[in-house]
Amino acid sequence: MSKRTAKGRGTQAGTGGVSTLAQLVEPLVSGVTSTRANLLAWVHGCGMAALDAVLREEAEVVAGPKGQHQAARTHHHWGTTATELTLGGRRIRVQRPRVRSRAGQEVTLPAVAACRARDPLTARVLEQILLGVSTRGYAASLEAGPAGVPSRGTSRSAVSRALIQRTRTQVATQLNRRLEGVELVALFGDGVVVAGQTVIVLLGITRDGHKEPLGVSIGSTENATVCTQLLQDVLARGLAVEGRLLCVIDGGKGLRTALHDVFGDVAVIQRCQVHKRRNLRALVPPGRQAYVQAVLTRAYGAASADAARRQLRRLVAWLEQNGHEDAAASLREGLEETLTVLKLGLPPRLRRFFATTNAIENLIGTLRHVARNVRRWRDGTMIRRWVGLGVLHAAARFRRIKGHDELGTLAPALRATATGERAA
Repeated sequence: MSKRTAKGRGTQAGTGGVSTLAQLVEPLVSGVTSTRANLLAWVHGCGMAALDAVLREEAEVVAGPKGQHQAARTHHHWGTTATELTLGGRRIRVQRPRVRSRAGQEVTLPAVAACRARDPLTARVLEQILLGVSTRGYAASLEAGPAGVPSRGTSRSAVSRALIQRTRTQVATQLNRRLEGVELVALFGDGVVVAGQTVIVLLGITRDGHKEPLGVSIGSTENATVCTQLLQDVLARGLAVEGRLLCVIDGGKGLRTALHDVFGDVAVIQRCQVHKRRNLRALVPPGRQAYVQAVLTRAYGAASADAARRQLRRLVAWLEQNGHEDAAASLREGLEETLTVLKLGLPPRLRRFFATTNAIENLIGTLRHVARNVRRWRDGTMIRRWVGLGVLHAAARFRRIKGHDELGTLAPALRATATGERAA
């Protein structure tokens, strides 16, 4: 037998094994699918029967048993009518008993009033959208509804209306809330482009280590005017800044200028070390990027600000000697502000946390994730609503920062830095 023939037979045998396995598994998969569908139908049937029984019992509590004379009766049974309730992410139409008072006024049954009050439809719509389901695909993402029961509320326009209704209230409440009682020790600021507009986001760190979204602002660019208006709005909503505040930013000039204009010397700036690394990587050729990154790693991990400063200045000189003037200028610009956490002498965990804008980058990543399915942006109101939705989604998953039990060292360190500056 030739090698080619043997290889062909081996391939056929292997294919046959896969085919046999598929034939064995297919009935099992079909059985599981059928069982699941039948179980869901049975649950729906039991649920609809139980709902009907509850509604009839409540009608009898109000109007008494049907067909029995009662001299002191205050209400009468009045046939049935169609009523919409929420089930499985859609509105279903069920028949419920009608009850009227002797004066002819319609009585709402307690079960119907309770279902209407909590309105779980908009909550389900919001949940599905955050999972990445588009408004067009909402209906297909739901489980099958009760058989033979009319339903609505799953069309693209209905889902959009429910989403707008839910997010408009929540976003306005969250982003315009009063900030009295919020005690900050640090502030993160950064921008993200959504639908061609720059969205500035502020994230605060409280004394006990919790993250607090403070506000968002939308503008054409990340300029100082937009950032200043956002900071002033935060202060107008009652945020009290006592003592110096550590402000971690990515190096954008607009936010840096706004912090100086609004807070003055209260704002202690820490420039993001990760952004500085990225800037230098883009300005040096690939063959020298590894060396530059290694020097930055040693410098930012140094035991003191003086040691880090010496290493960074040597790197500046090396870049200039090797013809990388742009990279040298980039490293020199803001060099001292990248070493703020070292000057403060923070514990290692806090130093790593406050050395970068990773905390707010995670928030911005959530904003991008939430808005990824939007294809048609109409106006700034829509952008603000979706950005607010992303902020709410991110805030629901916030945890206290690593090293929160050591945050008590930050305020004294900031005060000591202020005292040293005045003495100098």
